[in-house]
Amino acid sequence: MNQEYENYYVPEQSPWPIVGAIALFFIAVGAALTVMSASKEEGGSGVYLLYVGIAALLYMLYSWFKNVITESDQGLYSAQMDRSFRQGMSWFIFSEVMFFMAFFGALFYARILSVPWLGGAGNNAMTNEVLWPTFEAVWPLVTTPAGDTTQAMGWQGLPLINTLILLASSVTLHFAHVAMENNKRTPLKVFLGATILLGVCFLALQVEEYIHAYNDLNLTLDAGVYGNTFFLLTGFHGMHVTLGTVLLLVIFLRILKGHFTKDKHFAFQAAAWYWHFVDVVWLCLFVFVYVL
Repeated sequence: MNQEYENYYVPEQSPWPIVGAIALFFIAVGAALTVMSASKEEGGSGVYLLYVGIAALLYMLYSWFKNVITESDQGLYSAQMDRSFRQGMSWFIFSEVMFFMAFFGALFYARILSVPWLGGAGNNAMTNEVLWPTFEAVWPLVTTPAGDTTQAMGWQGLPLINTLILLASSVTLHFAHVAMENNKRTPLKVFLGATILLGVCFLALQVEEYIHAYNDLNLTLDAGVYGNTFFLLTGFHGMHVTLGTVLLLVIFLRILKGHFTKDKHFAFQAAAWYWHFVDVVWLCLFVFVYVL
């Protein structure tokens, strides 16, 4: 009996992974040098490296997306290829879950173990004698060894508004997905466009929150372990919201061009998976960083 095999498309070697790696390297080095220069209140070349890295990353994303979209439109992808895309996206989101778990673990280690130990908990009764005189083993730790004080960012105001915005964006994205599955193009465009606008609003309010933290609360990257963990977690989440917004924008532009059908729209699903993941991470971050 003859057995039929479906074709499995294997693309040519791509330059985009190495371009993306170089772009991320420039972003990491540029961001580090920019922060160091800002802490010393002096200029530096870090910001230029950061801009070069961001430009290279955007160019890589545009070019790689263009290649994949062209291959899909040409009908080169098979059912097995679609399954491999789903597995790849699932593993990518899993790796992102582990990424944030590591940072949440660092947060819990600092507030539940390190700070009490430094205050003399357990068998460390003499530890607090080697720290600064005004040290108190409380969280958030708002006093630095230099004697500077800061204020904790409360959960009301901008953080709460941003939480509501992300929750609303998950709802609008769900309605967009339902419209896609029912081949209703107009509601699809409206709800997906609303999701993108909500994502942009979240990022704009986060910038405003950072300005408030620096100018009014003296909450900076130099504000000890609390400031470090606050900006580390919220900043990386903001990067993920930015990436998710870019993904949804690409999907929105493809929908305007008439791409996708109710039976074949995994690119839309992948972007939706990522956005819902970002929303869940924010809910955890809102509770662990702002509320508790």
